[in-house]
Amino acid sequence: MFNNIPPITRNIIIINVIVFIVTSLMGNQVIGYLAGFYPFSPFFHSWQVITHMFMHGSIMHILFNMMTLFSFGPILEQTLGEKKYLILYFLSGLGAFFLFNLWNFVEAQQLSNELQQLGFNVNAYMSGASVQFSGDAAAVMKQKELLESLKGIVATPMVGASGAIFGVVAAFATLYPDSKIGIMFIPVPIKVKYLLPIVIVISVYLGISGNGGGIAHLAHVGGALVGWLLARNWKKYLYRFN
Repeated sequence: MFNNIPPITRNIIIINVIVFIVTSLMGNQVIGYLAGFYPFSPFFHSWQVITHMFMHGSIMHILFNMMTLFSFGPILEQTLGEKKYLILYFLSGLGAFFLFNLWNFVEAQQLSNELQQLGFNVNAYMSGASVQFSGDAAAVMKQKELLESLKGIVATPMVGASGAIFGVVAAFATLYPDSKIGIMFIPVPIKVKYLLPIVIVISVYLGISGNGGGIAHLAHVGGALVGWLLARNWKKYLYRFN
């Protein structure tokens, strides 16, 4: 069965599984080197915009992502052709990274401004210098709270192929809007053109509200947006792909 999966989808799954096994054996140091950090973080390296797409935090994380890719990827690869499918996948992953970190930038700027208003030298702290808290007890406590939130942006990496896969799902929904899929806990199949917008709205809410539970929901939105834009454009020339 695995040999019947089109080559690009098959190879992406294989690479993800290999990277997951290797990083699981080698530990957090490798994960920290390849995961996608906030671009203004001292932990960021340029290659992370690509390598983060092959990193996963748990067996359930990679299993869900690869099963979703297995479900939607093959038909898109056959429809679009290998070149456009590969472009779709990686541009969606890049779009996910961009939108997620654009929101991180907005939040980081807000936190930095509040810290500076309280007398904390954010620039010195970000450069690695030793910085002291200043002010009364209430001001110091507020600075520590804001700094912890800023650390969460700077030091928490983004991992997973979810952004790229959301692009694949969005492209599928654009090209095959009336296809029905079954969802756990929902007794009847739902047309993908109805399901995807609901998922995107929920993801936007969770990403902006901060109630995402450690999931990069805005990355999903970024990937889906790129996938939708590409598929909408390519749909005009659907029968010229191959």
